[in-house]
Amino acid sequence: MDKTLDIMTDQEVIKAVLGGNKDAFEEIIKRYKNLVFALIHRMTNDYEEANDTAQEIFIRIYRNLDKYNPEYKFATWIITITTNYIIDQRRKKKQETVPIDDVEFGIAGEGSPEESYIKAERSRELFSLIEELPEIYRVPLLLYHKDGLSYTEISDKTKESLSKVKNRIFRGRKMLRDKLVKEGDGYGLF
Repeated sequence: MDKTLDIMTDQEVIKAVLGGNKDAFEEIIKRYKNLVFALIHRMTNDYEEANDTAQEIFIRIYRNLDKYNPEYKFATWIITITTNYIIDQRRKKKQETVPIDDVEFGIAGEGSPEESYIKAERSRELFSLIEELPEIYRVPLLLYHKDGLSYTEISDKTKESLSKVKNRIFRGRKMLRDKLVKEGDGYGLF
């Protein structure tokens, strides 16, 4: 591997990859493999799945590298790809069918079927609104509310200051609240 790669900025390494330098992508993997693995492992709590999924993530990163916007931190872009991939995988798993023998029948613990449906529909709508947020607000919100990371952990993962993380989560929540109120249904969230 070219020894000068390790002193290049992320943007310079990305340019080298896009210019056809295969060794340059190895430098990206070297720089970000721990971040990607830690995020996947935290979201899945499965070491083997984290290893397999990390490989898939780096394939996605390589294929979409030309879509990276250098206006944003590269680490944030990688976290977004990783988080979205894991969320997509969870959705696919939830849609898988369950054998009838594995279904438990009985009286539901809380609420009527109608209340359950309304709650699920609101969750889908909220998640859809979160997906519409700009990346700089969406990623910290998902890491905090969906993955349960603390402000400090998010700051470490995104390489952003703690005050920026807190500010972006606050502003992301406000944007969601404003959008929900505007649409006439605040859900009592945030």
